[in-house]
Amino acid sequence: MYVYADNAATTPVHPTAVEAMLTCLNEEYGNPSSLHTVGQRAKERLDQARETVARCLGAEPREIYFTGGGSEADNQALLTGAVLGAKKGKKHLITTAFEHHAVLHSMKRLEKQGFTVTYLDVHADGVVRPEDVATALTDDTALVSIMLVNNEIGTIQPVAEIARLCHEKGVLVHTDAVQAVGHIPVDVKALGVDMLSLSGHKFHAPKGVGALYCRKGIRPEILIEGGAQEFGRRGGTENLPGIVAMAAALQEATENLPREMEQVTALREKLIDGLAQIPHSRLNGHRTLRCPGTVNFCFEGIEGESLLLWLDAKGVAASSGSACTSGSLDPSHVLLALGLPHEIAHGSLRLSLTADNTAAEVDHILEVVPQVVEYLRGISPVWEALETGKQAHLI
Repeated sequence: MYVYADNAATTPVHPTAVEAMLTCLNEEYGNPSSLHTVGQRAKERLDQARETVARCLGAEPREIYFTGGGSEADNQALLTGAVLGAKKGKKHLITTAFEHHAVLHSMKRLEKQGFTVTYLDVHADGVVRPEDVATALTDDTALVSIMLVNNEIGTIQPVAEIARLCHEKGVLVHTDAVQAVGHIPVDVKALGVDMLSLSGHKFHAPKGVGALYCRKGIRPEILIEGGAQEFGRRGGTENLPGIVAMAAALQEATENLPREMEQVTALREKLIDGLAQIPHSRLNGHRTLRCPGTVNFCFEGIEGESLLLWLDAKGVAASSGSACTSGSLDPSHVLLALGLPHEIAHGSLRLSLTADNTAAEVDHILEVVPQVVEYLRGISPVWEALETGKQAHLI
């Protein structure tokens, strides 16, 4: 048996999305900007996709801007908030220390352009406190950006409450909802956010397509010049096959969400209960306030890269953190933000499930992971030092 348990990195494309994509590739191949019949048929498919995405998010079609993915949407949102703030003389931004690097790196770039950024500390349970946001707000604050679901540990953030606090002060709010959309209910009006980013390949659509929601009255800053596409805010011929596939996948996910959330949460709980039996292990993040399918554990005395390679050899695909940094030997910035020491953060394992996974697959994971952990500890001088008392256990 081979179990794919790295769905937070990317998901297999749903057959409904494949069918929608193939229709565009084979039949609706026109350019939506063309005035002839073929082009206008493509334009109709584009409009339909925009309406579908908007409906699934509780938004209006005019508030949806298609992008090349979640990272682009994050970049565009932060630039938009920063520019709008600067026009009012506000150049202070707030985010958290455990955001996706698309947000953190964008913030660093804005700092070089004269903005000041507050990086909020994260509590040990991986949940941002609204009162910490409120304390950080100043008269100079232009934008607060806090992710809805953390990409590594899966914890859900109180974005709606944070948005209320910020709007009382006239501050814009953006949320990176890449790991949330398609997995938990996401309604932009209920959240009260001004901007929201999503990425199709996280909910069974193809890679290379995403969207940015900007509430009515906010015009996103242009990242890509070159044409009047996306209401004049993103140049370049639209990736119509990807867009219609994403709309189809999102509709599929939204319609089945209650049933799949219940199913995946049950698998997650079984996985957490089983992994917690491994001595000197630690669940990272809040026990229950988390996305249905995401589990992140640390195992003392082993190194994450070795763990992943051995798990793959035994039929389990997993990751040690976010996919964007999986090639790095540095410990996870998310786990460090939770206050974990480097030697513990190095030994992390992220397992992420969807409704495609089964109870039998979870059983296989729970059979394999303890075996691999035991083996790696058996050949680890660090573990020997811990067991002989030369070093103190940290978990």
